[in-house]
Order: sequence, then structure tokens, then C-alpha cells
Amino acid sequence: MTVPRTTSVTATTATTAVTGAVGTPYPRVEGRAKVTGSARYAGEIPFGGLAHGWLVTSRIARGRIRSVESAPVLAMPGVLAVLHHGNAPCVERDYTGPLGGPPDPTILLFRDDRVPSAGWPVALVVAETSEQAREAAEALVIRYDEEPHDVVFRAGRPGTYTPPQPPGMAMEKGDLDAALAASAVVVDAEYTTPEEHHNPMEPHAATARWDGGRLEVVDSNQGSMWVAEELAKLFSLDPATVRVRSEHVGGAFGSKGVHPHQVAAVMAATRLRRPVRVVLTRRQMFSLIGHRSATAQRVRLGAGADGRLRALCHEAYSATSTVHEFVEQSANVARVLYDADAHHTVNRVVALDVPSPTFMRAPGTAPGSFALESAIDELAEQCGIDPIALRVRNEPDAGPLSGLPFSSRNLLACFREGARRFGWADRDPRPRVRREGRWLLGTGTAAATFPVLVAPSTAAVTAEADGTFTVRINAADLGTGARTALTSVAADALEAAPDRVRVRIADSDFGPASVAGGSMGTRSWAWAVTAAARALREQLALGGGIPPQGITVRSDTTEAVAALAERERHSFGAQFAAVAVDPAVGEVRVRRMLGVFAAGRIVNPLTARSQLIGGMTWGLSMALHEEAVRDEASGGLVGADLVSYHFAANADVPLIEADWVDDPDDDDPVGIKGIGELGIVGAAAAIANAVWHATGVRHRHLPIRPDRILTAEAGRAGR
Repeated sequence: MTVPRTTSVTATTATTAVTGAVGTPYPRVEGRAKVTGSARYAGEIPFGGLAHGWLVTSRIARGRIRSVESAPVLAMPGVLAVLHHGNAPCVERDYTGPLGGPPDPTILLFRDDRVPSAGWPVALVVAETSEQAREAAEALVIRYDEEPHDVVFRAGRPGTYTPPQPPGMAMEKGDLDAALAASAVVVDAEYTTPEEHHNPMEPHAATARWDGGRLEVVDSNQGSMWVAEELAKLFSLDPATVRVRSEHVGGAFGSKGVHPHQVAAVMAATRLRRPVRVVLTRRQMFSLIGHRSATAQRVRLGAGADGRLRALCHEAYSATSTVHEFVEQSANVARVLYDADAHHTVNRVVALDVPSPTFMRAPGTAPGSFALESAIDELAEQCGIDPIALRVRNEPDAGPLSGLPFSSRNLLACFREGARRFGWADRDPRPRVRREGRWLLGTGTAAATFPVLVAPSTAAVTAEADGTFTVRINAADLGTGARTALTSVAADALEAAPDRVRVRIADSDFGPASVAGGSMGTRSWAWAVTAAARALREQLALGGGIPPQGITVRSDTTEAVAALAERERHSFGAQFAAVAVDPAVGEVRVRRMLGVFAAGRIVNPLTARSQLIGGMTWGLSMALHEEAVRDEASGGLVGADLVSYHFAANADVPLIEADWVDDPDDDDPVGIKGIGELGIVGAAAAIANAVWHATGVRHRHLPIRPDRILTAEAGRAGR
């Protein structure tokens, strides 16, 4: 085999040149494959001799497994194995997980007989066909010794604590009590958001097989290297012997990390020495892939008569499981948006007998912005100041708690442009004065922000003998258009036409790279691709021709990322909403949404706008529809499916406009900030503020259901 000529380079912090591809709208490079069905997802790729696994989950919320009666099931047609805590291959328990802590016990599959929550994986049935596996799994009898459970969440309940790690769960400056006492206007209110779930369109699926001494896993995930490293640690394997591929992903939103189905597939493939596929059902996804915890948040604001903040206190409470701590850090958004002489924020958590929560689109920031931006609107009302003018008066010059300069902060430019396009100047600030027949009309606004993150990444770019270029990077395209964006980035760096660039992604053999999460994927990958492409272009400029095997240059941004100047790095936005409320039946209709954002360089306007509109749509769903309810008696969810779990459908979604303002950052090496999460932030608050403007009643608890509108109307009539 001929080995390509290869050079390695270390990324620098030079500003990326623009030659035309970046900033130009391009359709997705894989679009045709997806709409014609030729794009294969993880659960669709054929394998010879494939067996099928079906997970069995607990029907109790807490207790122990007394027995697994597998003998009758093993006698059923096609059944190959039943794995459980009594016979499953052991996995490593003592290692450092991807976030620096211990691994989530949810993936330490079948480690003992404990059941810590409803829906906990207790067995895997493997059969020749998926239908046989499902029938056998439903016939499997598991007996339990049930124990009392507790799934009830509320703020300040016994057992609530402030986690010592990671650092920064509580931050403060100034004397809060004194600042509140000295304030002419005080807002003190509690806001709640329910448990929410991020069920992507494509269910979680993984196929594992051993091939020539290597473990190969075809998966749907947000980072193939992340999954490969975890599986290597769990099964005590040499990382070089584990390969994970995830070419097409049908949505993720924080849910597609390492979960029981991948571990189960590897266990079964190891036991049977044949390929095994495990696909989660929609119901199982409500308990096995994480969720966003319910939150309760108390926001206290103190201001002078002119609306300038003197005191800001944001206390956030959320729930976690008893086996793995995850904190929905809703108070953190206040550390970015507003300053005050006394500024206190804290995130607290209580452990319950529920499945472990996890990252969900704009973790912390989405529910936190609802509470904070609703409170800011209430402060504007009490001060008699326009909500945008109030935000202008409280625009900080530097990080409110860090004191660091902002890399760029164009929030006010977003509000100016949004107000102009939305017609905000014509708004009558008085609530409940605009009508259209039976409908009460109102408008609202809110700020949006999300941190700009980056992770070290490697990339390889090859100049092929036929004049084309191949980019290899372990990126993940979750449906966001990452392939297309990286094609444009590489084309500009190579000074080549985009149709001469082919991008290959989502293969752990390509080396370490950022996960697709935290809105940092495109930023991180573009940095590595640009570094490799520029170095390759410089090498080609020396002449000498391209051999048949091509010339490859590799990059690593580890040193450049570490050298990045310390700044407050965030994207920003202004959300606007217009609603109509029928007070007789409690119906709320969102008639228009507009979001204007400042998110650095926009690589592909076509897919960027799609991402922002998607986030805003989810914000609408969060405001009016989404709510998971736990049954106190069983500890499980009421209606764990997409029939009972309401979310916005096409008929609920109005005209949504998303656009952006220029947001240059001359000191940033790539200028890309990320937009995957920004669109949802502030959207629910803008809608809630619009509902107040329409009805004159504050709704501090999401979702704003018809019954809550009717209760508020009855209370108003009784006053």
C-alpha cells in the first residue's frame, strides 16, 4: 500500500481569510442523499449475520432485582441470549469520565441488582430478528424487592445542596440585603419550568461487531472519539482497537453521548462473536438518554427609580438522580447579561429517584433566560420604562463578575435592528388594551446569550493527484450542516472552489476532535481545518507536483486553544414575539417571532438561519407546550411517548424570522461563535412577556397552558 506524504503542523492564531465560500449560502452537500434515502443512518446499515438486542427496563422506581426468570425466554424461537446482572460481561467502574469525574453509572450496565429509577436497564434479550427480541423481552419475567421512592421536586426541599464541583456553582459580590433595601423598585418572584425531553427524530441505535481483533461500532452520536474512548475504558481495551463511526445523525440536542444501548451492543457482540444491533424505543428514550430537569428559580432585582440595577440575585434549583450528579445551571445566564453593585447567583440541586438528567439544547441558559428575562420585563413595568430602554441602561462594559473585557458584545445592536424590523416604536406599553375580535394582542421581547466555547481538534487535509482535496476530521453532523460549513471553510483556506473539496467526518480513526455540543463544534473544527489547509497550500506552493497517493498535512489546535487570550466570549441576540390570547378558552397563538443575533462570522447563511429558526421554534414549544409529568405513585412518566408529551406542531408555528448583525472580533483566530443553542435562549421569555402585555397577567410557570390562562382570568375577574 502506498502511504500518502504527510506533514504535521500546529495551528496558529492568524485571522482566517475570506475568499468567498464562507458567508455564501450553500445547500447541504449531503442533501440529495438524505432526501432520496441513500443516506444510511445507524439503525439502517446492513451487516451479515446481524443479531438484534432489545433492552428490558425496570417497572419500579427503586429497589432490587430478586430474580430474572430467563429460562422460558431462552426457549423461545430465535432467542440467542439474555444478559443481566448475573451473567453479563463485567465493565470497568473506576476510571475518569469525559468531564473529569466518574462515569455515569447508567452506562455501567448490569453491574449489580440495584434499581435507582423507573426505566433503569435491567436486561438485554438478543435474538435473530428484532421482532423475536421484542417478543422475548416483553415475555421476560423479572421480580423485584421494591423500596419507597421519592420523585417530587420543589425548591428548597430537604436534601437540597450547592455542589462543590465544578467550581462556580455559587458566585457573588457586594452586600445583597443592603442593595435591595436601598432600591426604589424591587422585583422578587419565583419562576418554574417543567421536566423536558429532547427526543430527536432518529432513535438512538448502535451496532457492534468484532472484525480482525478490532471492535467496530456504528452509532448515532455527537462525538465518535468520545464514544470510542468511553467504550475502550469500560471494556479495558486498547483505544487503538476501538473504532466508532457515525456518518449521519438525525438530531441529537445533547442526548447522543454514551448510553446503555452502545454498551449493551458491545456486550452482546463480545458474548456471541457476531454483530449485534440495539435500537432504543421511543418510550425507552424517555428514561435512558437523559432529559432537562425541572427548575425552580427565584429572581430578585433591585433598581433605582431610573431602572439602573443595584441588586441582582438569581437562585436556581434543579433535580438530579441518586447515582449521577448533573446540575441544570440556570443561574449562570445572569453572570453575563447584567451587572449590579450586589450580584449573587447560585445553582442548587436535590437528588431524587429519577433518571439522570443531561445536557439539553442550551443547558441552563434556556430555563435561566426565561426566569431572568421575565423578571427584567417585570422591573421595566414597575419602573415605567420601556423594556429595551431598561436593558440599554444596564448594559455592562465588562464581565459583571469576572471583570474581563468582552471579545465582542453587540447585544444592543441586535435590539436596535430587531426593534426597527418588529415595529417596536409603535407599541403601546399598556397591557390588555389591544384587541382583535375575541383575541387580546400583545408583544414582548427578551435578550439571548450563549457562551462561546472551543475544544482542541485535529484535522487532515489531502491534496489528491486529480486536483481535488479531501478533508478528514472527526466532526459530527447532527443535521446542522457541519459538512457543508466545513467544505466552505476548507475551500477558502485552500483558495479552491467548494466543489473541489470533499469532507469526511465522524470516524474515530480520524483522530481527536471536538464533540458537536455547546455550540463549539463548527468553531473548533474550522480552526483545525483552516490550519491544515493553509499549511497544505503553502507546501503546494513550493512546487514538486502531487504524487499518486497525494500529499497530506495534519493539524492540531491544542497549543493555539491554550494560548487563546482570556476574554468574556459570548454570542448574543434579541428575541421578539407577538401573541394573540383568547381569554374565553385560554388559547394562546404566537403570530410572529423575530430573532436578531450577533454570532460572529456566519459560515453558511442558509443552514445558520435554519438552526436559529429551529431554536426559536423550540422556545415556542417550551413556552406553550412541553411538560413531562412524573407519577408520584409509580415514579415513572405519565405518557412517555410523543402522543402524550406535547410539543409544537406545524400548525402552532407562525412566521419566524431570524437574522443577524455584523459581529466582528479581530482578536479571535476564527471569528466563528456558534449558533446551535442561541436561538432557543430568551424565546420563551419573549412569549411570556407578550402574554402579559396581552392579558395584564404574569405567567411565571411554564408551559403557559390554556388552564393556566383560564385560572388567571378567573382570578382577575374576582379581584
